[in-house]
Amino acid sequence: MIDILAILSASAAAGIRIGIPLLIIGLLHGGHLWSKVPILSHISPSVLLGFVTVWSLIELVASKKRLGQRVLQIFELLLSPIVGAIMGLAVSSTTIAPTWLIAFIGGLLALVFQLVQVGWFYRLRGLPLWAVFLQDFLCVALVLLAFNAPWPGGLITFILLWLAIRSAKEWYDWYWQYRRQQSKARS
Repeated sequence: MIDILAILSASAAAGIRIGIPLLIIGLLHGGHLWSKVPILSHISPSVLLGFVTVWSLIELVASKKRLGQRVLQIFELLLSPIVGAIMGLAVSSTTIAPTWLIAFIGGLLALVFQLVQVGWFYRLRGLPLWAVFLQDFLCVALVLLAFNAPWPGGLITFILLWLAIRSAKEWYDWYWQYRRQQSKARS
């Protein structure tokens, strides 16, 4: 059960940002960097460290401006399922399930969280600065909790998933209210 919560917590972090969780995992593995992380273990550690560090800095800087948020969303929407799968596999310590299932669940959770962020971005016409800082904090906290305290990390992930479901319902209601107003305006 603890392994499942760790997988969910790490994958949720990948659904918020993609570079920062990979950088933290690489640094937490100490001198081995990404040698135990699937897919990433085949890439030179120095090249990977440079790329992930640069991407993390881009995420931290670009996410504070509206145009930067929009550009980041394109890349993060495409890459979050892959990074979510990698993160899920990286923190799984036992073989509680087949690796393809862990990767699928991790990737799907990361994609859901990324879609919710895109939805809020377009609904609010850009995320407020306090929300961006909250995302950065949650991303780092979820990765650290995946390794050190999976219970709270899993609980935070379930709360975020509940908020994502509530957001989807709000958007659905908002969309149908908008459609009714448009049909009344045409009549």
